[in-house]
Amino acid sequence: MSIKPFLLWAALLSGPAWSASAPQAVAAPSAFMSLVQVVFALMLVLGAIVGCAYLVRRLGGGALGGSRDLRVVGGVMVGQKERVVIVESGDEWLVLGVTAHNVSLLSRRDKPEGAELPPQPPLPENFARLFKSVLAKSKS
Repeated sequence: MSIKPFLLWAALLSGPAWSASAPQAVAAPSAFMSLVQVVFALMLVLGAIVGCAYLVRRLGGGALGGSRDLRVVGGVMVGQKERVVIVESGDEWLVLGVTAHNVSLLSRRDKPEGAELPPQPPLPENFARLFKSVLAKSKS
């Protein structure tokens, strides 16, 4: 058996190389376009993270921060994990027993007339203002 008939048969089955029906080779994407795709995908993911953080802060601010309707007036430890806490709610004070697993209402009282509450701690400053003041102090 000769190899020539086999090569002729393979050439006929594959068709001529110059045929118009032969599939065109697809050019590989350039390195620049691959980099653009990666940067775009990264920006999309970072944008989604920032957007979700904005929505959580905007919509769920009350759930994440402290409540404006309740204020802890005082408390005392009565055991390893037990406390008695006085909480102001509107015009009344609630005396609560707090344990590791439970919070119980011990009594409910009207707010005393002359009760001076300790001042609330100031809200934390905006980070940008605080950072600017630290930088100003370090320069001088």
